[in-house]
Amino acid sequence: MHVTSNPAFWYATRASGVAAYVILTVVVCIGMSMGGKAQSKSWPRFSIEDIHRFGGLLVGALVTIHVVTIAVDSFLPFSIVNLVVPFTASYRPLWTGLGIAAAELLLALAITNHYRKRLPYSFWRKAHYLSFAVWTFAALHGVMSGTDRSVWWLAIIYGLSIASVATVAVWRFGQRNIRAGSVALTGVVTAVAVPLLILGPLYHGAPVWNAKNITERLAGQVVRNGTNLTQIVSFVGQAKQPQKLLIRADLLVETQGLQNTSLQLEYLPSGNICRGTVTNVAGESFSGTCRMPNGESRSVNARWTLNGAGTGAIGQIQLSG
Repeated sequence: MHVTSNPAFWYATRASGVAAYVILTVVVCIGMSMGGKAQSKSWPRFSIEDIHRFGGLLVGALVTIHVVTIAVDSFLPFSIVNLVVPFTASYRPLWTGLGIAAAELLLALAITNHYRKRLPYSFWRKAHYLSFAVWTFAALHGVMSGTDRSVWWLAIIYGLSIASVATVAVWRFGQRNIRAGSVALTGVVTAVAVPLLILGPLYHGAPVWNAKNITERLAGQVVRNGTNLTQIVSFVGQAKQPQKLLIRADLLVETQGLQNTSLQLEYLPSGNICRGTVTNVAGESFSGTCRMPNGESRSVNARWTLNGAGTGAIGQIQLSG
């Protein structure tokens, strides 16, 4: 009956997204290098093409994991429409929409590559330039909507990735007019500027995990089963800031008072559960205590107002540790 989630899905979502972006960066750089007729004695062209092709398949697999784990995870509840139609999600709609558009363009690229021998070469070559749009949308998606985007090591990864593509692009499209020093300067400036932007003007704090102190609006539902003498009353609700919190309180109520209680708080995305008991009920409010897996205790006070049907509840929860 308890609402639970597995944090492994949330870890998989974040890890697959970052890994897909890094490998996509490598694939784009290899593609531009081959287009610029770069040659290496140690790596024959056919081996580079195999790496390029395998990298594209790996990106597709990681993006699939990224989308599927988002779909099944309860931290960010996306509908099927939100995952298919860009810019329809409530969570950072522009930047999330660019990520969805990147995934769909990547699928279109995969289809054109599969039917490469059946398509006119000029059409295939022009379609292949969509890889720049895929990479650009993916970069904006990660930098502007990723929950870990302002962690220093990830900011450095974004800086090096963007610098790599910028450097190879300057070399590829300006081979006759751009000096080697200018190409190198492009990479250095970009590698330094991007992390500074992410950690500076674009900084976004990491999500709060297992917050000790919360005062937040509470939305939920009250369910009553039993007779006037004995009732099982359940309250199920959630708060959303500074992190998502799922609440469930089960009360066995008799004429003499509370006979048995259970209280559970679940923190998302960590999945840690604080279990305890309700110690006091007064009309449309309750208070209780619970204990985290690491032994820390939390005090809970919740109050609400029922709707006309007596089931829906809107109120406030206060949590202190």
